[in-house]
Amino acid sequence: MQQPILKHFIVVAGCLLLSATAAAQHYVSGKVVDSDNEPLAGAAVVVKENKTIGMTTDVQGNYRLRIPDNQKYTLQASFIGYVTQSHPLQAGQDRMDFAMEEDAIGMETIVVTGTRTPKLLKDAPIVTRVITADDIRKVDATNIGDLLQAELPGIEFSYSMDQQTSLDMQGFGGNAILFLVDGERLAGETLDNIDYSRLNLDNVERIEIVKGAASSLYGSNAVGGVINIISKEAKEPWTLNLNGRYGSHNDQRYGGTVTFRAGDFQNSLNVQHTSTDPIDVGSIGKDGEENDFSRVYDNRTWNFKERLVYTPTDRLKLTGRLGYFFRERDKSTSNKDRYRDFSGGLRGNYTFNQRNDLELSYSFDQYDKSDFDPIQDYDLRDYTNVQHTLRALYNHSLNDKNTLTVGGDFMRDYLMSYQFTDNGSHEQYTADAFAQFDLNPVKNLNIMSAVRFDYYSEADVKNTSSKLGIMYKWRNCSLRASYAGGFRAPTLKEMYMDFNMANVFMIYGNENLKPESSQNFSLSAEYLKSRYNITLTGYFNLVDNRITTVWDQTLNGMVYSNIAQMNIAGLNADAAAKYPCGLGVRFSYAYTHVHIPNGEPYFSSTRPHSATAKIDYGKDWKNYGFDVTLTGRVLSQVTTDEYIDYENPDAGVTSTTYPAYTIWKLNVSQRVYKGIRVNAVVDNLFNYRPDHYYNNTPATTGTTFSVGLSLDVDQLF
Repeated sequence: MQQPILKHFIVVAGCLLLSATAAAQHYVSGKVVDSDNEPLAGAAVVVKENKTIGMTTDVQGNYRLRIPDNQKYTLQASFIGYVTQSHPLQAGQDRMDFAMEEDAIGMETIVVTGTRTPKLLKDAPIVTRVITADDIRKVDATNIGDLLQAELPGIEFSYSMDQQTSLDMQGFGGNAILFLVDGERLAGETLDNIDYSRLNLDNVERIEIVKGAASSLYGSNAVGGVINIISKEAKEPWTLNLNGRYGSHNDQRYGGTVTFRAGDFQNSLNVQHTSTDPIDVGSIGKDGEENDFSRVYDNRTWNFKERLVYTPTDRLKLTGRLGYFFRERDKSTSNKDRYRDFSGGLRGNYTFNQRNDLELSYSFDQYDKSDFDPIQDYDLRDYTNVQHTLRALYNHSLNDKNTLTVGGDFMRDYLMSYQFTDNGSHEQYTADAFAQFDLNPVKNLNIMSAVRFDYYSEADVKNTSSKLGIMYKWRNCSLRASYAGGFRAPTLKEMYMDFNMANVFMIYGNENLKPESSQNFSLSAEYLKSRYNITLTGYFNLVDNRITTVWDQTLNGMVYSNIAQMNIAGLNADAAAKYPCGLGVRFSYAYTHVHIPNGEPYFSSTRPHSATAKIDYGKDWKNYGFDVTLTGRVLSQVTTDEYIDYENPDAGVTSTTYPAYTIWKLNVSQRVYKGIRVNAVVDNLFNYRPDHYYNNTPATTGTTFSVGLSLDVDQLF
């Protein structure tokens, strides 16, 4: 008799337990709409305290969540292009609706990571410029150079020796601006610049630009700023984009991206191919003077990028990536330059709890150059730069407002080069440790401080860099002030170079070089309200021990040396507006003054004034939409000194003026059906052509045209 009684007791107890559990949990439902009361399908609604509880809204904007108990929670609704909203959920409350407000400028929806602490763009204590995927599409840029010149004043890509691309960003060259892809450095350089053609813009989510010294977080080469290119992640079950463009000079671009998301896995594969014919500009310019070059070499590239993300638990995220890049250019019928890059990496992110997370990563990058002779059919590799990097990064939130970030890197840097004696090789090891404290002592005040220690084995350099940023908000205004120390260690090339420059003169390295350093001070004011954003920034840089080549009488050649202190000061202004009718306007201006003490063997070709402008207008209907975008850049003339005779620098210098110019680009994009977009582009709209071709003038022969097609196959189904 006791056994049946026990059975009944267990059944009754189980029923009571289930009833208690059911009583403790309840459902909450609601609707997410825009400012016109139209439903937002695909908006994310989550429990802020436990983001595993959440869903996306259906086609009518509806959602329904099961809340585990009757405690107080906060519901959060978010949707791309709209301001995220959070509302407290009272115990037992079963209904909550959201009316979302559009974020026209993007300041309240874009999250930036330039300070290693993710923040909304409006809350970043350091002035950060973000170029979104929508901006990239409207400019129709192929590589990073095309895009940055259209979006940012004070930046100019031009030619240096042998038509290698060279960067100038408000007084700093390519070796002082750190380019990152998903936070990782790039191997390889030519004439102090990385290979910018590696940086194609297919499948890019956004680009973050932080001007000014950032060595306290990113180490060497971040003396003048950091540009981080961030890839898109797969968000849909599957997507497939195919795109192509054809333009003047047989300029061709074809690409495709396929992504999928299934269970714990998401994957993205991107392939892009570009090619262009040579452009003949003639040996004599319109003004009768001899051009610096008579022909622009043709180029062909292939770029493959693979990214796989595995999330086995809510706490662990593993990201693997692989990449391959190939570029070939024809210098002559018997001599072709080839450039290859192999890259890969693995990153793990683990969240212990809401206050602690850890990131561990390994990255590999190998950049090679070779000379290819199609007649003799040989391919001689004469340059290899290989970097292996380990990183650890730990975040600890002391509370909801204050975060401590600590980390470190270890890198092996190997370089074999035709510029070394007997095509020799050198290597060095670098190690660093850094810490950042993000403090919010009161509601409207944010203080960010950081310090970093770097060690370079071969240069025997030890350096400590620091940074302090303060932001205070008052109504619709934000005031920012910052100090940052910059640092650049001498490279293996600068220490060990022994190169015969076309039998004209020798260039020698210097093992006794000191590291470059800078002290950067900036002050900015920002006004943000509704559809308007205005930012004004002034800065001053003290740059010491800049590394450059100096003529040495004894050696009868150029030697890498440090020069005395130089100063760089400037002003940046940016104004943007976005209206409900679909009209957007942006204007940016940069003034730069570079002061070099008399007698120093260094010449600056930085243009003092530059500006960019963008006007776009667009509308969308059910099966048709269009965007019309006009972008332009204006650069002032600049007068600089140059050696009269590079074979004999003692002959003195002469004054050279690079003329002012302006170039405008018109892009008309039409969405003719779901997932089908057609582009028509007119570049150099007003047919500018230099009187004669300097290395510092654009290599354009006038107005060019192109047409393109983009197909999102998944949207058709």
